[in-house]
Amino acid sequence: MLKTIKKCLNLSNKITKTKNDGWAKKSYYRLQFSKVQFYRWLLKIGLFPNKTYTIGALCIPDKYFPDFLRGHLDGDGSVWTYKDHWNTFKNPKYVYIRLWMRFRSASKPHILWLRKRIIQLLGIRGHVWERKPKRSDQTTSVWELKFAKKDSLRLLRWIYYRRNLPCLKRKKEIAEKFI
Repeated sequence: MLKTIKKCLNLSNKITKTKNDGWAKKSYYRLQFSKVQFYRWLLKIGLFPNKTYTIGALCIPDKYFPDFLRGHLDGDGSVWTYKDHWNTFKNPKYVYIRLWMRFRSASKPHILWLRKRIIQLLGIRGHVWERKPKRSDQTTSVWELKFAKKDSLRLLRWIYYRRNLPCLKRKKEIAEKFI
């Protein structure tokens, strides 16, 4: 993913591996760069530091929204599929391939804004779901915007509108089986 970002932004900076500092359980990779103009633009559209719980609506033009949504899927979303045998007791042929897409955020206003934009642009609603904390170390809910098969197919075709778009390969490979 960092190589893709580096290519998209035409950066020559190195991708480095961090050392375990005691806080993080594993080391991770990072790409650090400084472009004041880019930073100011991110602020202008609604992205800012420490946004996890407070992010809301973003100013994304309609023509770039499929690309934004593809990035959102790659970062805070999922595409998953499974074979459903639930009704085979009625008939052994009742086996279905299920497909779901979901977007997650710790910010309810952001998920509600995302849903509103998708309704405006595609006319599909999805379902907003709250995942309450289950463990003692979790302090806040995570909000999901979830789409079933028919709407997922429509979204996938919309965000993967041509070949060789920057995206996370493993998620696209799941999507390609359906689109």
